Amino acid sequence: MTDQLVYETGGPLGVSGEPGRRVFTAAMPVRWSDQDLYHHVNHARMITLIEEARIPWLFEEGRPTTTLTAGAVMTDLSVKYRGQVKHADGPIRVRMWCEKVGGAMFVARHEVRTRTTPDSAPPAVDCTATVAAFDLATQRPRRFTRAERDYLLEFRHEDPA
Repeated sequence: MTDQLVYETGGPLGVSGEPGRRVFTAAMPVRWSDQDLYHHVNHARMITLIEEARIPWLFEEGRPTTTLTAGAVMTDLSVKYRGQVKHADGPIRVRMWCEKVGGAMFVARHEVRTRTTPDSAPPAVDCTATVAAFDLATQRPRRFTRAERDYLLEFRHEDPA
């Protein structure tokens, strides 16, 4: 697990904080092909980087939410760009937590910062994604297991510090 690593700005990678206020931070490499003609990370590529950052948070072996790999769907996505992210700014740092945890869905909040931007500075990208547990056999949403919900609740808060 990456829970003990430290990023070059001094912030931890992996899980940090107390239960009920935890944050998961992932470092994502910015690939040459992620940039557009103006050397900014392309919007579609930014969404992919954010999506890939969720993998170690939710699907790393041993996490209770690995069961969501058998069925989860994104029901809403909102992305706000507040600054530039260029290829030279990589790797980027994605901080994630839950704004809301329901019986069958959660709202994941993502803040994207460049490798040299401290956590105290505003993020370059602010994203929320609503994800629902989904039963592929019945093609219907399903309720979280107790273990899935308890894990997500460890990350449930509105304003990470």
